[in-house]
Amino acid sequence: MLRRHFIGFIAASPFAAFARDGSDLPLIGFLDGKSRAAGQGLTDAFLGELRLLGFEDGRNMKIAYRFADGRDERLPSLAKEVVALNPTVILAPGVNAAAAARAVTKTVPIVSWALADAVNLGLVASYARPGRNVTGIMPYVEGLPAKHLELARRVVPGARKIGLFGNLNDPKAPPQQREIEAAARGLKLSTVSTELTGPAGIDQAMSHLGHEKVDVVIVLETALTLTERKRIAASALSARLPTVFGYRENVMAGGLASYGVDLRWCARRAATFVQKILQGATPADLPVEFPTGLLTVVNLGTAKALGLTLPPDVVAQANELID
Repeated sequence: MLRRHFIGFIAASPFAAFARDGSDLPLIGFLDGKSRAAGQGLTDAFLGELRLLGFEDGRNMKIAYRFADGRDERLPSLAKEVVALNPTVILAPGVNAAAAARAVTKTVPIVSWALADAVNLGLVASYARPGRNVTGIMPYVEGLPAKHLELARRVVPGARKIGLFGNLNDPKAPPQQREIEAAARGLKLSTVSTELTGPAGIDQAMSHLGHEKVDVVIVLETALTLTERKRIAASALSARLPTVFGYRENVMAGGLASYGVDLRWCARRAATFVQKILQGATPADLPVEFPTGLLTVVNLGTAKALGLTLPPDVVAQANELID
């Protein structure tokens, strides 16, 4: 995908004068459901693009960070902290953080690079015309969870019993679960879900799926499953369970395979939304965008560790192979 870089914007920026004395800089409140370490790669992608667009922390804008460390119950209080700082815009990477911020303020602009079910959650009036104070990127395209089921059956041919792993208190999770279960019923497959509420339950939930003798596990796309990706990959490997994800990052951490959008692109694209808002645009008038590129990533090392021989077509069609 082409990215447009607006180099030279800063010379005409309405904030250029503030950069000389360092006072009254516009503030970006950064509210993330993940830990700082878990989201660092995506944060770096966002900040790198923001620099290309003419904004740099400490020079002509400031950033205040708040991280929930994978504990969604902390987001409401952290959202209040961020709003109390009177930010110019709030960057909320995940929809859980965006929803928490929206519950506190209906006026401060909120940008998210991982919106999901945003209309039903009341974050936007419509994707074409958000009409409220939230906008951003919608990487959870319709039909994607069913594609995860399709990939699961490709990496484990003949799979009949599918495990679903994720924290259903994340607003992104229930729609994914419903779509996968509906697709599985159509194929006469059985599904087994886990009850995961926090990091402490990861090993027990994965062990449960192992005892249920599922053939393959689909890990739902949530903030927790991204934050705890290394632990989830290790737990699945210990239980000898092949795993399918929506995030490339999970496969980089040791998961078996993924199919989904490139979150790095989403993070970079979110910088353009923030730039426009800093220049005076309102979220209500900035349509939610949908990524058009989807990636298949396969970890050959994990397949070998599981004693799994991947079908040649899966390997051939992967956009990225991890050794």
